[in-house]
Amino acid sequence: MEQLGVLEGLLFVVGDEGISEERLLDVLKVNKERLDYLITKLSEKYESPESGLSIEKYADKFKLTTKKEHNSYYEEIVEIEKNSELSNSALETLAVIAYNSPTTRSFVDSIRGLDSSYQIKKLLYRNLIKEVGRSDLPGRPILYSVTDEFLDYMGLSSLSDLPEITEPEIEIDNEKDLYESKYTE
Repeated sequence: MEQLGVLEGLLFVVGDEGISEERLLDVLKVNKERLDYLITKLSEKYESPESGLSIEKYADKFKLTTKKEHNSYYEEIVEIEKNSELSNSALETLAVIAYNSPTTRSFVDSIRGLDSSYQIKKLLYRNLIKEVGRSDLPGRPILYSVTDEFLDYMGLSSLSDLPEITEPEIEIDNEKDLYESKYTE
């Protein structure tokens, strides 16, 4: 059942932002009855004790979430991570947010070339970033900015203390023939 797999993948890809019923109908090119059937089938699959996931509907959006009955395990991992050093991915995400505040997760994703949902969750949990409102972009995505704890963590008194970003200088030798080869026969 290909549509079931596509639905599951869509829910995974949209992450915390979720996806509306309208958008699912449009992307899957199905009617409402078929979509309801697919969501029910996927929910039934997740009801199995072997699954750690479930589908939730918040407001008008469907989201793939972890099962609440497993929260004690998730909290243990998050607590361990809270006390550990920031990974390169988290630092990269934090830098994009710091230099572009306020910004959306999709902007961070576009700069990094990766999904930043997990890193943003970790940074929110560690109180290094915070939600500061909603963008006027379609879907009104959440805007993120750094916190005072970020400044403390980085040893900064304000964002103006961040090092300036400079483009690397590239020397171009205009005298060089592009077709000239170093190799001789």
